[in-house]
Amino acid sequence: MRSIFTLFFVLFSATAVAAPDPAKLDLASVSVMIKDLDTQEVLYERNADRVQPIASLTKLITGLVTLDGRLPMKERITIEVNQIPEMRNVHSRIRVGSNLPRADVLHIALMSSENRAAATLAHAYPGGAKQFIDNMNWTAQGLSMTNTRFQEPTGLSEKNVSTASDLMRLLEAVSLYPTLSKVTTSSKRDVIFKRPRTAMAFFNTNTLVNKKSWSIQISKTGYTDDAGRCLVLKTRIKGRNLGIVLLDSYGKRTHLADAQRIKRWLEKGSSGKVPRGAANYRDQKLKSLMTASR
Repeated sequence: MRSIFTLFFVLFSATAVAAPDPAKLDLASVSVMIKDLDTQEVLYERNADRVQPIASLTKLITGLVTLDGRLPMKERITIEVNQIPEMRNVHSRIRVGSNLPRADVLHIALMSSENRAAATLAHAYPGGAKQFIDNMNWTAQGLSMTNTRFQEPTGLSEKNVSTASDLMRLLEAVSLYPTLSKVTTSSKRDVIFKRPRTAMAFFNTNTLVNKKSWSIQISKTGYTDDAGRCLVLKTRIKGRNLGIVLLDSYGKRTHLADAQRIKRWLEKGSSGKVPRGAANYRDQKLKSLMTASR
């Protein structure tokens, strides 16, 4: 019996991965959750239940609802935006009235965060945009995303709100869809529109997918003035399958830099410091949240 116990202890010790010291992780994002998706252990969190706008992270559930509709991916659908008030005066390279296979529309909506593409997925849904948005909210409820609400499918509305913990639930659900993994982590998509016939190239908004040092299975970025810079990732680092949710940081690449800091923390034990401007933004936000909670 003793030898069996000893063998178990040795095997467990060899395979267990020690959690890094949270005190050595410095991040610019105001709300954060890092989770080991295999063990369900939360490695780090900060303001994980803070409700806030989530910008284009919305498009993850837009993709989920589209695929759950089991609509033909080869069907060409017309680019439309008139049912989404938030799309008024929004610039896009895509011409309203042109058409594209639904698979391509889905791809560029999630990969390059194309707002007209996301709006079109809702327009082309049975029952139109209203039914699509209702299904977004029903899907969130079904995933126990209790602090999440959606007003429209692009993320332009500040009324699209969620939390880091809710978005972690969404990330785990999205991970079950190989198509969403493929479209969110591809580097580039060349598509051909009709009416008029036009070829365009679209690129991923997350440059980390191009780095050989990263193994990324799900990716989505987001930004509005209200939401700040946001990022959701499923990735593998140091033998762990991780979910990462980063919300509300300041600076054009700060959300990506935070992801790099998390990687460095897991691999080397310390993340390094956040630049002063991004740290000041974070600290002011954290101070205001503490004041509001009193």
